[in-house]
Amino acid sequence: MAFQVEVAARGADRLGECPLWDERQKMLWWVDSRWPAVKRLDPASGAVMMLVLPEVVGSIAFRERGGLIAATKSGIHFLDPATGKLEARAAPERDLPDNRFNDGRCDRRGRFWAGTMCDVRRDPTGSLYRFDADMSCTKLRNSIIIPNSLAFSPDGRTMYFADTNRHTIWAYDYDPASGAATRERVFADTGTGRPDGSCVDAEGCLWNAEYGAWRIVRYSPAGKIDRVIEVPVANPTCCAFGGDDLGTLYFTTATQRLTPEDLARQPLAGSLLALRPGVQGLPEGRFAG
Repeated sequence: MAFQVEVAARGADRLGECPLWDERQKMLWWVDSRWPAVKRLDPASGAVMMLVLPEVVGSIAFRERGGLIAATKSGIHFLDPATGKLEARAAPERDLPDNRFNDGRCDRRGRFWAGTMCDVRRDPTGSLYRFDADMSCTKLRNSIIIPNSLAFSPDGRTMYFADTNRHTIWAYDYDPASGAATRERVFADTGTGRPDGSCVDAEGCLWNAEYGAWRIVRYSPAGKIDRVIEVPVANPTCCAFGGDDLGTLYFTTATQRLTPEDLARQPLAGSLLALRPGVQGLPEGRFAG
């Protein structure tokens, strides 16, 4: 089945990431990690707001009490979208100056999960952290190259996580009450595919953007490929459901390391794109702190 891909916001993001639909304000947020900037689209008008940040930003999430939480080069911060002010809350890797935060997502009880990576080499020095409403920061996993694909099942009892360079998406049993992630197992071996950012739909299926593969893949809750959607860019980076009915799949894209010839072949690279896949998503969790 072919799907019509539309341009939600034309741009030239170096590394678009972490699209998030704000169901309260009817806005779509995302980041350009390498600008670095946080962006917001008003789909009703097409207007895009941009906050330029002082350091690389890997991911964002909404806060229950308003504003954003942001995972950046130096740590976890609260971000005031009205002023762009960052308020530092945790810096678990201040002793690893080559590392930065990458993908992040809130669970359905309001905890923020985010992973780190070496931004200079592809060394396995990254870790996965849980940041709780009481501002405590707990490490779950280490030896990560590029953390991605953080997502949670509709009932909040399964957590997903990928290491892009290991071509693997894992699943964990997740305890919503305690935030404990246990029984790590392989959810999907993506072969030559490089799993980037993900989201989960209302049917419990995981949608994953495959970096470098010109496609977005839908996996069943059992980890089987259910659908493959070809897209007009080589590097889709992350996806999220949005729109009034949560039936639009938005996805970010990247231009980093593309040659002029590459860009000529894929003029939509760097834009925020969207399609209607025929299923609906779920509202994303908001940080409880």
